Amino acid sequence: MKLNTIKTIGRSDFVNMGPIQLRQPIPTQHINNIDPFILLHHYGPYDISEQNNPFDLGPHPHRGFEPITFLIEGEQFHRDSLGNESVVKAGDVQWTTAGRGIIHAEAPTKDFVKKGGTLEGIQLWLNLPAEKKMIEANYQHVKNEDFRVVSSDDGKINIQIIAGELDGVYGRIQTQTSVNAFILDVEVGGTFNINVPDSHQSTIYLLKGDVSINDSETLKLNKNQLIAFNQDGEGFSIKGNEASKLLFISGNPFNEPVTTYGPYVMNTQTEIMEAMRDYQMGKMGFLPAN
Repeated sequence: MKLNTIKTIGRSDFVNMGPIQLRQPIPTQHINNIDPFILLHHYGPYDISEQNNPFDLGPHPHRGFEPITFLIEGEQFHRDSLGNESVVKAGDVQWTTAGRGIIHAEAPTKDFVKKGGTLEGIQLWLNLPAEKKMIEANYQHVKNEDFRVVSSDDGKINIQIIAGELDGVYGRIQTQTSVNAFILDVEVGGTFNINVPDSHQSTIYLLKGDVSINDSETLKLNKNQLIAFNQDGEGFSIKGNEASKLLFISGNPFNEPVTTYGPYVMNTQTEIMEAMRDYQMGKMGFLPAN
């Protein structure tokens, strides 16, 4: 395999978002976005209890992209203006296509808050191309046990195929564009070569642990946690230096202008103004506070 060379190595520093602190590897001062991915938030691990529950996101709108949650640990309750209500548990993925507009709310479940525990996850914003920004909104929730898995020959790396395809194994999520999303669980000494379509921009992000990429760069918590690759090879190699968990994402870049404001991702400032107006007029639906 011809390995993709490394384009960018990024940190995952903490930022403040209201009452909570979370890691934000995309965007940063050095990385605006990795087309088609607009934002990556790594939240937690938080110790949730009745005395401490900062991660309660009330109803808020989105338009023009796909907000995706990979829940690593804990339990969240999702509800939205389409009428969906679901309990998302550790390992589950919720993939929302905001399209022309959706309002949703997320919070740890009441039972989880009462018994207490650790909450951790990834919030990823996947852009939609201009021709699909105003499609009907949709919501997908796939449980951890329903995802297919690709394993290394030594059994020390297991790759959960969330969306897209790896080695002939396909994800359960139906996507609007050509995109891959995998969760990797890596044991010490495990090695694997991951194939990446040459049309995709690709990125790997470390949630915990220590791994070597292409036998040349190391990803380690609180140091470098993200690598973006050039589109000049067939994939990359990974080796576990300790027990690790990572998110791999790749997709066809759109090469379109991107304009963002709060919860909206559009192509022009005029479209942002239209989104704000449509939300205020109730065109994105309605979701009560409780």
